[in-house]
Amino acid sequence: MESNEYLTPLLRAFRQTVDPFGVVESCWQVQRAWWEHPRELAEELERLRDGMWQVYSTSWLRFNGPCQKDACPAATHDERFQDRVWEENAFLATIRESYLLGTRWLMDAIYETPGVSDNSRGRAAFWVRQMLNATAPTNFFWTNPEALIRFMETGGRSLVDGYENYVADLRQGSIRMVDPDAFEVGTTLATTPGAVVLRNELVELIQFAPVTQQVHPVPILLVAPWINKYYILDLTPENSLIRYLVGQGFTVFVTSWKNPGPELRHTTFEDYMLKGVLASIDAAREISGAPQVHLAGYCIGGTIDTALMAWLNQREASEVPVAHWTLFTTLVDFSAPGEIDLFIDEESIEYLEKRMATRGYLDGQDMATSFRMLRPNSLIWRYYVHNYLFGESPPAVDVLFWNMDSTRMPEAMHSYYLRQFYLHNRLVRKDSLTLAGRPIDLGRITQPLYVVGTEQDHIAPWQQTFKICSLVNGPVRYVLATSGHILGVITPPVDPPKRHYRVGDASGQSDAAGWSNRTDKASGSWWVDWVAWLRPQCGPPQAPPPLGSDRHPPLADAPGTYVLERT
Repeated sequence: MESNEYLTPLLRAFRQTVDPFGVVESCWQVQRAWWEHPRELAEELERLRDGMWQVYSTSWLRFNGPCQKDACPAATHDERFQDRVWEENAFLATIRESYLLGTRWLMDAIYETPGVSDNSRGRAAFWVRQMLNATAPTNFFWTNPEALIRFMETGGRSLVDGYENYVADLRQGSIRMVDPDAFEVGTTLATTPGAVVLRNELVELIQFAPVTQQVHPVPILLVAPWINKYYILDLTPENSLIRYLVGQGFTVFVTSWKNPGPELRHTTFEDYMLKGVLASIDAAREISGAPQVHLAGYCIGGTIDTALMAWLNQREASEVPVAHWTLFTTLVDFSAPGEIDLFIDEESIEYLEKRMATRGYLDGQDMATSFRMLRPNSLIWRYYVHNYLFGESPPAVDVLFWNMDSTRMPEAMHSYYLRQFYLHNRLVRKDSLTLAGRPIDLGRITQPLYVVGTEQDHIAPWQQTFKICSLVNGPVRYVLATSGHILGVITPPVDPPKRHYRVGDASGQSDAAGWSNRTDKASGSWWVDWVAWLRPQCGPPQAPPPLGSDRHPPLADAPGTYVLERT
């Protein structure tokens, strides 16, 4: 028997019990590959030696007088080293350059490892980057100049406050990004007036009250992601997309999802599609009297909208209850979903399934931590420094409050989503996925589509969201907005404009970079363009429908009850 016949089951058991995300395995593969290529390793070490010589030469000049040279400058977007003291103080400048040199050399070496798969390189680089970010000099009191200055200015009070913040975070179980008492859902957030007009075991449907004398007859149904709560679309009044749409003369509905517990462990993706989205479409049509709705989905809400649109288009187009639709930062093709793809394999999913089997759900805190690790400097270590070393109170920011208000994911649905979408990418393969008895094909979708991607999206890379343009057979208008997954979507119009976007026809196109290069920038918020696109398709204004109906009477005032459930 070959030795690998003994090793394979042992390595698999190790992955499943000790190293489910392949940390040790990927790092060992990279290290072993360099040992097996001594000539290339020697060249890399020589490159490190040359860099170190430049850093120490520059350091010598700094300690002996003014020096304009910078051997290893910090990136302009690296907030950790923007203080001038990192350049003016010779000791700190040497620490900064040594850290940046070592970090960049090690990351480059990992990505250039010979004879190792791209997945192993990427996985090793991710975990090594976590370690390097954690050991940055700015994360330590004695090598953070601003922490030292604050300590002296406050007579040590900053560290006392930092310790109190640390104790509070220990109780909560994570580093707080926001003051948990800064906002209250229904009072300072999610305040757009409306009523719950449908409630089942999975969703509350909220209809918002009109504020204009006339409204467009085709209502807008917003499908929120059930990874988080719906009020990302209804933050403070000045940041509320829902309030903006109502003010523009639209009848707006939104899904507010149940925060699932063990009792919903067997809830499926089909349940979310039929009991959640389709049931909401039917209620919105009945209340508004419109034969069709405009369907819009955010993130995973857009993914399920896409699956539903393909499912509905198995019938005649005239029977489809959706006239046109919109996707916000939505993955449909999961072939390259960003860094998260590094951890989607059979062993990782089996590990998550075992965790979910004990409780019936994936805890919201696990999901939140995973997403924060994708941007550790801005989402973890920034708050570590400000909370503990500076002794600052967590800020009061509506988006951050929403981000920390996490929700659970039911076992059956989440397992299905990871396997069928991320692992096997079946949504984009014709008739590969069967939902509620129907094989689905995105090519059958002919309804007009408006798509929003964002330039710095680390959850749904915009090049991937662009792929929907060539997968459907209807007209597509694509928007590429600045910022990321959240702030690129929540961009209310302001004067003077702070953001810009590219927008244009993308029907049938597959070349994202080519489309971007051909498309001019527009200043301001893409919300204005979206509304201009919606108006002619949603019909001439008429008297608004009532809030609810005989079949769907108001059950509670907005924001309802499901959004108030905490993990």
